[in-house]
Amino acid sequence: MWNVVLAQTQQAEAPRGPASPPQGLQSLLGNPLFMVVAFMVIMYLFLLRPGQKREKERREMLASLTKGDQVVTSGGICGKIVGLREKTVVLCVNEEDNTKLEFLRSSISQVVSRGGDAK
Repeated sequence: MWNVVLAQTQQAEAPRGPASPPQGLQSLLGNPLFMVVAFMVIMYLFLLRPGQKREKERREMLASLTKGDQVVTSGGICGKIVGLREKTVVLCVNEEDNTKLEFLRSSISQVVSRGGDAK
């Protein structure tokens, strides 16, 4: 009896010949290099590209600021642009008292309305 069990075990464990390599799509999807490249593409499409697009829109918004625009700063101060320089803007925050504050252009977070050239 033990001889029969031992013979069956040896037959089950015996090599059956060289295994054939996976073919086609199965070999491509099993490749670790493919997984790394696919991960990089997904990261670019879902994380990096939208951030680059938002940054481009922000640069365009800051470049298109003109006198008379109503804006909001990143600190939440609302005002009207009365002066523009290369790196700064001057906002009139209270027209009754003629209160003016100077901010960096990069601190402007949004343009509420376009005023055009108002002098």
